[in-house]
Amino acid sequence: MTLNLNVSQAAHLQEDDLKGYVIHATKEVFNTMVMMDVADSLPLSEPVTHFQCSITGMVGLAGKYTGILSIHCPKPFAMRITSNMLGMDVDEVGEDVNDALGEIANMLGGYVKQILSKGGLDISLSIPTVISGEEYTINAMTDSDCVIIPFTFEDARFLVGLKLSKES
Repeated sequence: MTLNLNVSQAAHLQEDDLKGYVIHATKEVFNTMVMMDVADSLPLSEPVTHFQCSITGMVGLAGKYTGILSIHCPKPFAMRITSNMLGMDVDEVGEDVNDALGEIANMLGGYVKQILSKGGLDISLSIPTVISGEEYTINAMTDSDCVIIPFTFEDARFLVGLKLSKES
């Protein structure tokens, strides 16, 4: 990833700072809302656009900065996240799983919004969008102005991505 120069200058952020914020936000959300202590890995050097048997939750950012925050999970792990959030067994992908992944994306987006703007007033978040399927492609993270960080919990791996830009 290469942090968009306009974002870096406007937000007074270095690329490593932004990666650190995404990692911190993800760990905090998973610790407090999902009761999982997740581990991060080095950011991916190439974007991931093709997913199989997965669920993706996304929120858009608009205003001073534009972009997208996404979380990509294998279906079994998404059901486990939902089970932990709701305190009950979830054994199929449905409305509860979609709501849980959308809410996690929303919380992560809110954290990024607060970091990038003064009190979050000059950035708006979209309503979360959730995509799931046996096989799908998301082209929103295909250029170099994004960071995709893998996380693990026990034997499960999931990705959190952030793409940002700022008009010059």
